[in-house]
Amino acid sequence: MTKSSTPTRILIADDQDDVRSGFRLILGSQPDMTVAGEAADGLTALHLARTLSPDLILADIRMPGLDGLELTRRLAGPDVPEPMRVLVVTTFDHDDYVRTALRDGACGFLLKRSGPGLLIEGVRAAMAGDILISPQITVRLLRTLAPAPPTAPSPLTAREQEIARLVAEGFTNAQIGERLFISPGTAKTHLANVQAKLKARNRVGIAVWAWETGLAGGPVTGAGRRAGRSFSFLNGPARRPSAQQADDNPSPAQ
Repeated sequence: MTKSSTPTRILIADDQDDVRSGFRLILGSQPDMTVAGEAADGLTALHLARTLSPDLILADIRMPGLDGLELTRRLAGPDVPEPMRVLVVTTFDHDDYVRTALRDGACGFLLKRSGPGLLIEGVRAAMAGDILISPQITVRLLRTLAPAPPTAPSPLTAREQEIARLVAEGFTNAQIGERLFISPGTAKTHLANVQAKLKARNRVGIAVWAWETGLAGGPVTGAGRRAGRSFSFLNGPARRPSAQQADDNPSPAQ
């Protein structure tokens, strides 16, 4: 991770001129980011990544020469001695693309339609060693996890199970507090206890546990229907240890 006083150097890889121009304007407007280079195809992106050594590569999936998934594998895959940070930003949200990108080391998967705010958050999350996935994708992927029959009693108290279920449904700390009539700070404390008991790295781990055990599989009463709620994880599974975690860790205070 770069020092806080040094802007994050970003390489943009996308075959569309207008997309690269838009990304350049968005990223260039941030004081902690700078565009180090641009590539209109995968092979050029691979060459520039290895010669410029940017802090982060934004990669589209469908590019001539070398697609973004193969680019990700070559720059960040499990066999790469010194993996680089690759954030996939694309219009294609196929589940296979998402799984392949994350399996091969991508530090995030964003949809272009998610907007500039999420792009900026994705870059900062990647630089913190975290993973950000577009909300439209996250819930759908979690729903593909088949609930497994419980083999042991839950390590959580009834209140902690309620907290875990709401996390899996996409509730923020503030929303959990409103739902359970507790303060966001108390909700955050409960969440930290849940995280410790489950040995989960972050909210993603808590949500996956809730879905796999069937805790989040039932109907949700009151606010926040499961079928209609979308959310994102700012503290996804970390690929690299972060030099400095956000003040709201172990969970993003939203």
